[in-house]
Amino acid sequence: MKGLDRYLQKWRNKLVCRYIDNNDYVLDIGSVNGVLFELLGDSIKGVGIDPTLPKSIQRKNYILISGKFPKDLPQHLNCFDVITLLAVIEHIPAPEIKDFLEACIKRLNPGGKLIITVPSKHVDNILQLLRFLRMIEGMSLEEHHHFEPGHLSDYFSTQPMILKVHKKFQMGLNNLFVYLKERR
Repeated sequence: MKGLDRYLQKWRNKLVCRYIDNNDYVLDIGSVNGVLFELLGDSIKGVGIDPTLPKSIQRKNYILISGKFPKDLPQHLNCFDVITLLAVIEHIPAPEIKDFLEACIKRLNPGGKLIITVPSKHVDNILQLLRFLRMIEGMSLEEHHHFEPGHLSDYFSTQPMILKVHKKFQMGLNNLFVYLKERR
């Protein structure tokens, strides 16, 4: 990762930290190297999973698992208070998104939060230019599937999820969504 990649990643993660409470049990899907857990410190416990990790890593208050969600996350790791998908949805092929999000909801406690960031479709062109100029590495740009952020709510129409927050950040080029799982 280059400096600009790290800066954008940290900006996204710092914004998300505001929606995570002390003592929450957090699943960070697409955790890369655990930057979210490092920002949160010892106030939470959690699990990160990412296919780019060369091997799984155990830390003081979290574990990073090398693999893909949901197939590589052990069944006993469930009942999370918060699940984060930071710059992840756009990497999932459209036919797989519904099942992927349903797997997230199954692992989320009632009253838990699903926190998602997804860039505007226009970001891909900007990232291609920044990668051409060698200002970023452009992590996995070839995997972007041009997801339309406005369609995210369509996936929750039959689910027990309530949209609590939707806001744009990073000069309007990125979107933050915070969904709350209903207590039934």
